[in-house]
Amino acid sequence: MKFNLYIKYGLLSIGILTASISCTNLEIEASDSIVSKESSDGGFTGLADPASSLSDLYNKVGGDFQTQENMYALEQVTTDELLIPTRGTDWGDNGVWRQLHTHTWTSSHLFIKNAWNTLNQNVFRATEIIESNPSAQVLAEAKFLRAFNMFFVMDLFGSVPFREVDEGPSVNPKVLSRTEAYSFIETDLTDAMADLANGSPGTATTSKATKAAANFLMAKLYLNAHIYNGTGTPNNADMQKVIDAVDAIKALGFDIQSGYFQIFEPTDDSETILHLNSEVAARIWNTLHYNQNSPDNTGGGWNGFSTLADFYDTFVGDPNSNYVGDGQEERRGFVPDATTANEQNLGIGYGFLINQQYDSDGSELKNRQGGPLSFSKEIPSLVGNSEETGMRVIKYHPFDPTDTDNQNNSFRKHQIIYRYADAHLMKAEAIMRMGGDPTALVNELRAKRTDTPALPSVTEDVLLEERGRELYIEFWRRNDLVRFGKFTAPWSLKEVSGDTKVNLFPIPETALLSNPNLIQNDGY
Repeated sequence: MKFNLYIKYGLLSIGILTASISCTNLEIEASDSIVSKESSDGGFTGLADPASSLSDLYNKVGGDFQTQENMYALEQVTTDELLIPTRGTDWGDNGVWRQLHTHTWTSSHLFIKNAWNTLNQNVFRATEIIESNPSAQVLAEAKFLRAFNMFFVMDLFGSVPFREVDEGPSVNPKVLSRTEAYSFIETDLTDAMADLANGSPGTATTSKATKAAANFLMAKLYLNAHIYNGTGTPNNADMQKVIDAVDAIKALGFDIQSGYFQIFEPTDDSETILHLNSEVAARIWNTLHYNQNSPDNTGGGWNGFSTLADFYDTFVGDPNSNYVGDGQEERRGFVPDATTANEQNLGIGYGFLINQQYDSDGSELKNRQGGPLSFSKEIPSLVGNSEETGMRVIKYHPFDPTDTDNQNNSFRKHQIIYRYADAHLMKAEAIMRMGGDPTALVNELRAKRTDTPALPSVTEDVLLEERGRELYIEFWRRNDLVRFGKFTAPWSLKEVSGDTKVNLFPIPETALLSNPNLIQNDGY
C-alpha cells in the first residue's frame, strides 16, 4: 500500500505509523495548546508580520486537508462511502483503517490525535494573528480561519481547548464546552463579515476567506445547531438563518453549474465557494490500482480506497456496470471501455470504477499477477482480499502534467471544501425541517445533472441519499450521517452498535495528560 505519502509533492509522510501505533508509553504533547515564541508568562509581544503569518496559515490549513489520513479519514473513511479493505498485506497498517470503518477506534488512534493537534494549532495561530493588531482585512480573514478550524474541533470532538496568546506554558488552556464553542464561532464569523471581500465565482477569490465562505460556514453552523446544543430538535429560527445565509451566497453570483466533473478541475466555475491550496494527489492515487495510467506518479496508484456496493446502488444506472451507455446518471460517472478510452481520459474513468479497466489505447489492463484488472462490486471481507477487490471512486482526474497546453495537471492545488450545490441542499433541508416541501429545490439541482430524473417526492431519507450522490468524498458525509441520525446504523462489514458515543471522537490520550482541564467524552 502507499502509506509513505507522496513526499515528492509535499504530502506528509507517515512512515513511522507502525511505531506510533504500537507505542504504549505515552509522551505528553502540548501541540493542541501550542505556545508561541512571542508569548510567555510575561505577555504576548505580537507577530512581526500578521499578513505574512496569515498567508502561512492558509498554506498550513491546505496541507492539513490534503492527505488521506487525519481529517479526510475521520470525515470520510468512517462513513458508508469509503472502505479501505486489506488486500494481502497491503493496507493492513495495524488495523487503523479497519477501526475507522467499524467504529472501533480508541483515544490512541493516530489519525484522531493528528487531527486534534493540527486543528487546535491552527486555532491558536489564528488567535496570534488576531491579537497582533493586523489590518481590518487580515483580522477578518484570521477570524474566519479560526472559526473554520474551531468548527471542525467542535464537530468532531465536542469540547475545544482555548489558549490566550499571553498565557505561557505554565497555564493549562481553558476548555470551551460545545455550546460555548458554537457561540465563539458564531461571533467570529459575525465580526469578520463586514471586512471580508464579497467573493464571487472564479478561482481569483475562492482560495481566500470571503463573505460567501463565511455565510456557508454560518449555514453549516445553524443547520447542525440542534446537534451541537444537544436538543436534538431543529429550531425554526436556526433553519431560517440557514436559508438567509444560502440566499446571501446566491446573491453574490454563485449557482449550480452544469457539467458535474468539470467542477473539480482548477478552472472557473459557478459552484466553488472555497477551495484550499491543497494538492489533490491523494484523492487520485489512493483509489487507483498500481497498473493504472499514472502520469508523473512513479509506481502507479496506491490501490487502497474503495466504495461500498450499497452506496453505489443509490445512483441511477445499471447495477452491475458503469460503462458509457449503461443508463447511469451523470454523477455516477463512467468507465472508459475499449472504444472510449483515449489519451484525453487516460483510460481512467470518473466517479465509480467497476469491472474491467482499460489503458488509454483501449487495451485491457492487467493486475500484478497478469490477470484481468477488474474491480469487483462487492467487498466480501475486511481482510484477505485480492488487489482487484472493491469499486474505486474518483472525482479529481489525473492529467498529463508534461502537456504544456493543459494546465489541469494532477497535482494542482485546488481542493474544494465549500460548494454551492451543498448550500442549495442545506436550504432544501432547512425548508424540510421547518415543515415545508424540499422537492422542487432538490429537483432544481438534479435538472442540472445530465440523465438524472426528477424525484416524485423528497423525504428525510431521500434527502440524505441526495446529499451523498452530490457530495460524495467531499469531507461532509460524517457530518451528514450524524445530523440525520444514521452514523451508528449498520452498513456493509460494519455491525450496528447503537452506541451513540461514536458521534464524537475521543479526546486523544496525550491531550488529556497535557491539559487536566479536558474531560474525556462519554463512553471512552
